[in-house]
Amino acid sequence: MSDDVKTAAPPDPYDRPPSFLRRHADSVAAAAVFLLTVVLAVLSFPPFKTPELAYAMLVPGVYWAYTRPRLKLFVWTLFAAQAVAWTIILGWLHNVTWAGLLLLGPFVGAWIGVWYLAAWWTMPRIVGQPTLLRLLALLGLAGAWVVIEWTRTWLLGGFPWLPLAASQWTMVSMLQIAAYTGAGGVSFVIVAVNLGFAAYAHRLFREGATGFNKRSQEFFLALFLVLTCFTVHIQETFNRARFTRPLGRVAFVQPYIPQDVKWDPAKGPGIRDVLISTTLAAAATKPDLILWPEAVTPFAVRGDANEQNFVESLAKRAQTPLLLGSVATEHRGATDERWFNGAFVVTPDTGLQSAYYAKRQLVAFGEYVPLRPVLGWLTKFVPIGEDFTRGADSAPLLVPLRGEPVVFGPLICYEDTYPALARASARAGADVLTVLTNNGWFGEGGAAVQHAAHSVLRAVETRRPVLRCGNGGWSGWIDEFGFVRANLTDDGGRIFFRGTRTLSVTRDGRWIGQQSYYTEHGDWFVLVCVLVLLLGAALLRSRVPQAAKPEN
Repeated sequence: MSDDVKTAAPPDPYDRPPSFLRRHADSVAAAAVFLLTVVLAVLSFPPFKTPELAYAMLVPGVYWAYTRPRLKLFVWTLFAAQAVAWTIILGWLHNVTWAGLLLLGPFVGAWIGVWYLAAWWTMPRIVGQPTLLRLLALLGLAGAWVVIEWTRTWLLGGFPWLPLAASQWTMVSMLQIAAYTGAGGVSFVIVAVNLGFAAYAHRLFREGATGFNKRSQEFFLALFLVLTCFTVHIQETFNRARFTRPLGRVAFVQPYIPQDVKWDPAKGPGIRDVLISTTLAAAATKPDLILWPEAVTPFAVRGDANEQNFVESLAKRAQTPLLLGSVATEHRGATDERWFNGAFVVTPDTGLQSAYYAKRQLVAFGEYVPLRPVLGWLTKFVPIGEDFTRGADSAPLLVPLRGEPVVFGPLICYEDTYPALARASARAGADVLTVLTNNGWFGEGGAAVQHAAHSVLRAVETRRPVLRCGNGGWSGWIDEFGFVRANLTDDGGRIFFRGTRTLSVTRDGRWIGQQSYYTEHGDWFVLVCVLVLLLGAALLRSRVPQAAKPEN
């Protein structure tokens, strides 16, 4: 062969075109984060029974933030994931209004999703920084989540449905810290664990740590916070049996009146028949108190003489006090008629008590039309009366129980989702919180269980037993430590049914007449979170070099 003939050199592997994954790495990462975030967020909350997933639901987005993704791609991905997740979580709203669901789901998702902006700004800046600064940044981000959840309780009227702490409603060992910090303390720990997992993963897979250097101080801090929760749980719940005191036998009446029947005046006699049959069945068990749900009577128990006579005569037949939800109408002048969604006490001897509780947190477009001068052309989806009037205070009710008056703090409809309302009732002297609700609006999905999760948080925060009675859905008893002692089901284990059950309710003697730290001091932990958040952000901004900051 001639020396002039040259053999072809083997192809250079580095000259090959990049693979699809390399060419579209950003899009693949965004798709993976989107999918994982949606799935983990949805499965973390009830009715799904996987609360452990809440400790990983933020990890995909946080880990991605470490890699300094483009801000626009990051924002669109996480905001879209939150919008989809919360539209699924709030899917029960379609029973009331599809338009409301498609508006509120993305709105709540965006509201919560703002937190990811803080994560995108923070995570790349803490890589390689001193341990103390990294830990302070972790605490600041956990605090930011708590602050965002706190704004959901009041901003724009508030919609605090399903804070992150509610995901743990069956894991009472994690909840006891709420008696000191409020539910925000539980959310704080869950977010810290997510951040700890993400930091550990980043250290292993992106920093290439080996051997002893694999340790992640962020992860150990999160583990310490979890152990703190367990320690509080052991301290608070140890040897509880010796402190148990009987409260009484309470009968829960669940009439399960369909929504298309409930507000039809022509169906009033049929509704009364249901109340008579279920109440007398409850009375046959010899309870000390019978509970009815929210707005259960077909007409106003205060303001309609016939309806008042009906409930008073039924209480006499049952020979048992009734605590019920109904409507009150009051006339304050010739043309001023006011409607209240209330809770009332009826006794066999004295009849309807003059004092009653009026709901403090009304449902927009359900009980009133907001900005009535501007939006007066809109109507409520509850076809009853005029706009309801907001109650002025907690107005606890005295209920005779076992020969002694017991102070009940009513919460109506979804008022148990608002920590401040339950706290105000406890501060006003309530020995027991009672939730009278109408979960019939939710349909027979998982929303009734989602709603019940909030009552567990309120029980722990205030250290008060919570008795829940619903028209259809989750009715039962939760003790001071968030343990679900019993809930009503039919023979097939379903919570959606018409019937009654009598439960023996007890109290923990250590908390009779005593207030929890959270009840006494309120949202002090939110202020601490604000301070930690501001301190961490200031230190990161001042100490991290400009070159280390992520690109826009």
